[in-house]
Amino acid sequence: MSDLKTRLRSDLTEARKARDKVRTLVLSTTLSELRNREIELGRDATDEDVQQVVSRAIKQRKDAAEQMLQGGRSDLAEKEEGEAKELLRYLPEQLTPDEVRAMIREIVEGGTSVMGAVMGQLMPRIRGRFDGKQANALVREVLEG
Repeated sequence: MSDLKTRLRSDLTEARKARDKVRTLVLSTTLSELRNREIELGRDATDEDVQQVVSRAIKQRKDAAEQMLQGGRSDLAEKEEGEAKELLRYLPEQLTPDEVRAMIREIVEGGTSVMGAVMGQLMPRIRGRFDGKQANALVREVLEG
């Protein structure tokens, strides 16, 4: 079993003992999504698989928060952002936009100057550590600038 999955489970147990409803809900939902992913894969999840599930859960919550803000529900947006922040603890240290720009420049200097090709080389390097949508915007910025 992956170390990250074990950590999620032990944190869920802690949250239940502490009667922390928000953490319990977030962690149990994430573990459920992870179990579904394991069924899809037909094997136990690796740490990389867990990171992908957690990243997807964070992205869903951030997208939901954005929609809540547009709908005038800042209270629900804050809830979604809080849940996303809780899940960030299970991902490797996040990259800064400047670090990602440096990676993009390195790829472009290597001879790649087409959007799709740059993204294809960049995404495996930043997966789980930087938002893909933001990375896309940075690639456009570097290619146009």
